[in-house]
Amino acid sequence: MKPVALLFALVFFVAACGGSEPEPAPTPTPTVAQPRTLVAADLDLSTLGAKIVGPEGSEVETLLADAGGQIGTMTSYVACPEGTSECNPATLPDGTLYTYVHRITLTEQPDAQPTSGPAAIEAPPTLFRTTEPVSGFDGAIGYRRAEAEAALGASDAISVSVEAGRLTWRVTQGTWKPDSTITFWWRSTVPPQSPAENYLFEIDGNQVGATGPFPPLEKAGAARSAS
Repeated sequence: MKPVALLFALVFFVAACGGSEPEPAPTPTPTVAQPRTLVAADLDLSTLGAKIVGPEGSEVETLLADAGGQIGTMTSYVACPEGTSECNPATLPDGTLYTYVHRITLTEQPDAQPTSGPAAIEAPPTLFRTTEPVSGFDGAIGYRRAEAEAALGASDAISVSVEAGRLTWRVTQGTWKPDSTITFWWRSTVPPQSPAENYLFEIDGNQVGATGPFPPLEKAGAARSAS
């Protein structure tokens, strides 16, 4: 074959190959953080030191009430590590671990949705969660297992998870008995700024906001994802 003919043949071959349909673009990987289950640890009160004393004292108490009236109370505090006689963040070094403790006492069982018959719906969850991401969260989280066993009938009746920095404790079995208490906790390297309504308690479809110590919110774009 002559050189000119060979050149035209190569051009025709390349053009024919280039005319094939392009490969489809790969599907982008979702960037939305999914809930991640964490290991719930028991709370040993003997490992806690002094409590932070804020404008409302060493503990913050809030009523859990909806349109039907009061259903419980939440008492919260933040403690320094064991051996700390005075928990003053201004005098403590960076990296000090602060334990946020929330003790919820259910004083009255809300009216439950029907579980059988035409009006039956899926049973709503019982849970406690933060409504904002928690800054400085170091992965330590849990509840007092002995209290969960007394209130729910099983020490492992609560699962914990984190999604986009927000923490959730969810009852997975049993029914929370009135006049019983469950203590929830988590740990952060950031001390609280002031009490804030950044907590939510939900039981039998009733959602109640709650106020307690909370670390300052991280600025947009600078938040460290805990998930």
